[in-house]
This record gives sequence, C-alpha cells and structure tokens, in this order.
Amino acid sequence: MIYDFIVVGSGSGGGALSYYLNKSGANVLLLEAGKFYRKDTFPKTEAETSAQLYWGGGIEFAQNGKMGFLRTKMVGGSSIVYQCLMDRFDDIAFNDWRAESGVDWFTPEQMDPHYSQVESDMVLHTFKREEMRPNGILFADACDKLGYKWGFLRRGQSDCGADKGNDCVGCLGGCFRDSKQSSLVAFIQKAEKEGLKIQAETEIYKVEPNKDTCKIHGFHQGKPVTLEAKKVILCGGAFGSTRIMTMSGYASKLPALGKKFASHPQFMWLGFQNEPVDAHKGMFQSVASKDPNFRAQGFKLENVFASPISIGMLMNVTGAKHQHYMKQYRYMQCIEVAVRDENIGEIKCDNKGKLTIVKPLTDQDKTRRDKGLHAIENIMNAAGAKEIFKSNFYFGLHLMGGCVMGTDASKSVVNPDFQVHGEQTLYIADSSIYPNAPGINPGLTIKSLGHRLATQLLK
Repeated sequence: MIYDFIVVGSGSGGGALSYYLNKSGANVLLLEAGKFYRKDTFPKTEAETSAQLYWGGGIEFAQNGKMGFLRTKMVGGSSIVYQCLMDRFDDIAFNDWRAESGVDWFTPEQMDPHYSQVESDMVLHTFKREEMRPNGILFADACDKLGYKWGFLRRGQSDCGADKGNDCVGCLGGCFRDSKQSSLVAFIQKAEKEGLKIQAETEIYKVEPNKDTCKIHGFHQGKPVTLEAKKVILCGGAFGSTRIMTMSGYASKLPALGKKFASHPQFMWLGFQNEPVDAHKGMFQSVASKDPNFRAQGFKLENVFASPISIGMLMNVTGAKHQHYMKQYRYMQCIEVAVRDENIGEIKCDNKGKLTIVKPLTDQDKTRRDKGLHAIENIMNAAGAKEIFKSNFYFGLHLMGGCVMGTDASKSVVNPDFQVHGEQTLYIADSSIYPNAPGINPGLTIKSLGHRLATQLLK
C-alpha cells in the first residue's frame, strides 16, 4: 500500500501536521517509536514515568556528562510531559532566524495565519491572580519589589480541576484528565476519530526517497517493516530526525546535518522559606519574567518545580545533608533560568544508531546564565528565603537544530519548503529545522510550522 503521507514522529509537529493532513481526506499514517498511552494508562509514579516514557530511561547526557537532555518516547511526544506553554515568537526571534537561514517568510506577519489556526484548535488559558500558588506569588511580588517585569503564562489546558484538589505536578507524567492540550489531546485523538491511522512502537532507521515516492525501513514491535508513501515527513525532533537522516547516508551529502544544535540550557535554584510553599500543589506554573532587559540579555525566568525524585537529583549532596534538604520539600521556592544559547552543539550518530551529543556552554551562554542566576538570587532574597540552594546541574528540554532550514544547501538540511535538499518526496517539520534558539517556548511554533507545511502539501 502506498499512503499519501507518512508522518514519522507524533510530538508537537507530527501530531498537528497529521491532524491537518488527515482533515483534508488524505490517506495518512502516523508512526511513533514509543507506546500509545492514554489518560487512564499513563504511569502512576514518578519512577515509572521516567523508566517508561523517556528515551534512555529518563535522562540522556552530553558527551562530557555535564548536561542532561529530556526526550520522551510515546504517542504525543514531549508535549505529554511539558507544561504546554503557548507563546508566539517575537520579532527578535524571527529576525535572527531570517539572518541565519535566508528564509524570507520567517516573520510574525507570515506566521500569523498558522499561529491563529493552531490556537483556534486548542483550548488556551491565561492565568489570573486568583489562580496563583505561593511559588508564583513569591516570584511576582519579589519582581515587583526589584522592578523586574513579569507576566501571566498562557497554557494549553481545559479543566485542570485545581479547585477540586487536583495537583498539576502530575502533568509531568501525562495528564490524567485530558485537560492539558498535548499533541495527543489537541490533535491526535481528534484525528483518530476521523480516520487517522496511528501505528505505535515503530522505530524507523532509514528513509529511501525517489522521484515519485519514499520508502522507509524500520521495526514494528521488533519485526522488520517497510512502508511507502508519496510524501514522507520526519517529525522525530532534533535527535530523532537527525538520527534517521544520518543512518540513511545523508551526512556525506549535507554537511550541515547534525550541526547547529541548541537546547535552552536550564538551571533550577531552590529558595527555602520559613512557611510552607507547597509548590507541588494546585496550578503548577502561572507566571514568568516578561522583562525586555532579560530578553535583550538572552535569558528568561520561570517559577517552576518538580516531583521529589527530580528535585533530589538537583542536589550535589548526599547522605544526611541530602535528607535535611528533602525534608524541606514543602518549603521550597523554585525558579529556573532558561538561556537563549548559541547553536554550536552537534548531534552525532554511528552506523548502529547510537547518538553522541556534543553541547558545551560557550562564553556567551555562561554570561547569560550568570546574569539570569544573579536575578534569581535577587528575587529569592527579596522573597525572604532563609537559604538558597544553588544547583550545578543543568538540562535541555527544548531540543532544536540538527536539520536546520535554510536557502543554502551547504549550510542547511531542508529548504524553505521543508524539503530535504535534493529530494522531492522527503520533508522535515519539527524543532530540528530551527535555525537557532529563539529563547521562547518552542511548542506553539512547532505546531504552526506543521500547519504551514500541511497547507503547502495539500495545495
């Protein structure tokens, strides 16, 4: 059977893209390497979540062992566990993308119809003061004292049930209410009801495009499988799409493959308060920095938190001292800085598919980190923290680049029409095509790029 479209990867890009393609009546197959979980089958504990939902059993590390990366493996991709913060990119991000790539449609005006369509197909909620929990209140009030600008977050969610005692920290392992507007909830399950074919536990390792169709090769539940479509679109993310392209022999054809990797390195610090903060209760995140000075300096701040195991991993102490800190879990204020990093990382892949990630922090990254951490220290002191735990551990959640878009085939992997350079039936539409780090949550733009490509293909 030859499909009209095969979409490889079901995260933010693949989920939205397959939804819009399927809506047109096209014969679409959506593939996913991981399992198919739903709201009533997500793992129930933090330990099970890490083991079952993530590549590498929880964390994958850079070659030097210093930076951890979080990448999920299930239908819906990382949108299942992220906080679904939906922000449009600004002129700063798009101007830098145009300068890096030469792609002239990277503008807020050109992207507006795609943003608008995706936003209309999701349930979006902007937080209000009465929904803030102490972690957010401490952050906002301290920012006011210091003159830092902040704002309420816009999140994809419907009925979270916080007023009924539901704690949204559970969303870090998948939403049990189908409230969070993940790729699974907002797009895939809707398309499934309209006939979208979804095949989970199918890991692709090779693409074989020709003039008229594209074959793909992989394993479905451990058994070899070959599939074919008129068009194949890779949406496996920075690691996944780069891996498939490398294993398919494109490293020698496209010198930019695997290059320009960025990840918004994130550093979380804890402030210990005298009164309970209970950051794990109720609405999980509600506010973030909206300070133009922070934006110009290349970082942003968010009031975040995590489940106990993850918080424990932030601490480079052991034994009784570790117990001392963890006993104060309810009293922890938490803020993270996310750095708009330089895209000098590299994703390497050997002939067996093993990934090696090279991701050093540049001098510019370190300067931006230090400015952000200084702001965090100011905020926590202004909030009355009796002690600040300054964690050295850092991680990447927003994995971008490796198959960047551009007009020059010597410096990019896909052209402005999302086609792999030199191919007519192979496309890429996920965060791997990002020319550089935007410094803004990438989810909404990944979905909107998927809508742009769907519109283009359906013409």
